Amino acid sequence: MSESLTVSRPPTAAAPPRRRPSATKRKQNRAAYLFVLPFFVVFVAMLVVPLVYSGYLSLFESKLIGGEVFAGLNNYVRAFLDPGFLSGVGRMALFLVVQVPIMLGLALFFALALDSGRARASKAARLLIFMPYAVPAVVATLMWGYLYGPDFGPIAQVARALGLGTPDLLAGDTILGSMMNIVTWEFVGYNMIVMFAALRSIPTELYEAAEIDGASQLRVAWSIKIPAIRPAILLTVIFSIIGTFQLFNEPSLLNAIAPDAISSAFTPNYYAYNLAFINQDLNYAAALAFLLGVVIAVVSYVVQLGAQRGERRERNQS
Repeated sequence: MSESLTVSRPPTAAAPPRRRPSATKRKQNRAAYLFVLPFFVVFVAMLVVPLVYSGYLSLFESKLIGGEVFAGLNNYVRAFLDPGFLSGVGRMALFLVVQVPIMLGLALFFALALDSGRARASKAARLLIFMPYAVPAVVATLMWGYLYGPDFGPIAQVARALGLGTPDLLAGDTILGSMMNIVTWEFVGYNMIVMFAALRSIPTELYEAAEIDGASQLRVAWSIKIPAIRPAILLTVIFSIIGTFQLFNEPSLLNAIAPDAISSAFTPNYYAYNLAFINQDLNYAAALAFLLGVVIAVVSYVVQLGAQRGERRERNQS
């Protein structure tokens, strides 16, 4: 008769009990939340609450008889039929297509030139290029408005001295180009610093390998540097899109110098300001602000999506 042997299995180890966070860890978490709390308070008070209140205002209309009445989406429908708002958006779209590539092209050129190490006094040059960004936009606009002046402006006087006539840079057909020049002068340095900082983070081993292969500086810039800083370039593009559609200081200040060239609806942001604080139409101005935010979000998303598809296509080809 065979005896059955029973093999005893070792008892499974019990799962260790969960340790509760120590008092020191809880204090650290509490301190971290306290440090972040001021930001959230300011963020909610200065952005979320005004945004919600603006959305609330956009759903009403102010009438002489009856006061504030619920209007639903009437203000938004009115905006799509408003020639002033549509012309302002179209004007800023033209501004975006013409000015932003020139500005970012100059910023990229200066960043590459300074990063190459061949520019003399690169630190001083970097400071001089960045310095216009440190000038307040109000001061910069007033300064360029004086330079553009047809009567006493230096540009007009030099043109007359050379026998070129008197160019009117504040006329209706030239004011947009003059404004493009002001914004380009202001923000080339800022975008250059963003791109230059990205260039400095590229590993030097890539440059050494390119030099061994006999690549020129132009080839290194086109094949290594520009692809490596593509995220930084995309960031400057998105910032430029936001800044373009929010243009306000330049038209509002140049309006005092050239009232015939700049209307109250020259830019969407300036139009919303005039509606809210001059025409006292807060409800419609709030609707325009919301629509302007949607336009900025859509254009930024389209640009970002196009950049991602381009990167994906290049990866597939390689």
